[in-house]
Amino acid sequence: MVDLGSIERVDLRQVWQNEAQDFTPWLAENLDKLGEALGLDLELQSAEAAVGSFSLDVLAHDLGSNRPVIIENQLETTNHDHLGKLLTYAAGYDAYAVVWLTKDFRDEHRQALDWLNQRTDEDTQFFGVVVEAWKIDNSRPAPHFRAVAFPNDWQKQSSKAERNSGATPNVSERGERYRAFFQSLIDTLREEHRFTNARKGQPQSWYNFSSGTRGVRYNPSFSPPRGIARVELYVDRGDHDLNKRLFDELEDRKETIESLIQGEWEWERLDNRRACRISVVRAANIDDHPDTLEELQGWMVDRLLAFRRVFGPHLAELVE
Repeated sequence: MVDLGSIERVDLRQVWQNEAQDFTPWLAENLDKLGEALGLDLELQSAEAAVGSFSLDVLAHDLGSNRPVIIENQLETTNHDHLGKLLTYAAGYDAYAVVWLTKDFRDEHRQALDWLNQRTDEDTQFFGVVVEAWKIDNSRPAPHFRAVAFPNDWQKQSSKAERNSGATPNVSERGERYRAFFQSLIDTLREEHRFTNARKGQPQSWYNFSSGTRGVRYNPSFSPPRGIARVELYVDRGDHDLNKRLFDELEDRKETIESLIQGEWEWERLDNRRACRISVVRAANIDDHPDTLEELQGWMVDRLLAFRRVFGPHLAELVE
């Protein structure tokens, strides 16, 4: 006879007594858990971000779309006051994704988010998310995010081939090729390697993935003027001198790093810009034969996994 435990739901106030002092700081440190539920790669920008005379709980950044995500918390049942705040903050930051986290959704407020998703374009997405805490027997409580309102195409379950062949409205033919390429890439990284939470490719020549270090990203991209594709470590922590110092410290370890990842390397300090980058490059173009692009995807996957394995420990040590 198998000995099974008993799952029990835990009162949120037993886990986070105070929304502002306990839950919001915890969420700011654990955005990956929320991102996994929403299919977004979220990077913290600010907790308690100012919107005029108001204060938004969490301002994040979706790395895939390179656009703001606003998150408003409410460890009680939804009310009109927080719905109004949500729309005010969304307008203040021109948000790409708007997330309302709450203990429980009234039907009227869930329907309001559904209505907003139906009336807005794909550049604005509204999520209603129920926050739960569960434990098994006497275990520690574990958080769980459950989406109850979401964009129209969020739950579509289609094959990779269907996703890659479905054209996006108002996107150029080249943009659609980029979208299909990166859709297949992120699907592989998410489903086979748990590298990302992202679900949706974009009609752009690049994609951002979190490195686990704020302001540092792993980016696969195309550079049409040069006829190359690259996988890069992109550093932009918001401060010119801080970026250059981190670049210099990594460059001091150049010999070790290059010995662990095969490829043609480019170390670009970019002194006339705030950011800097370290790349492995190869000849490639989005117009290449499908077989060549499939091989390129494999190359990018291998290099992204290698970047995480090799750069991760160095970043953790240097940033700390």
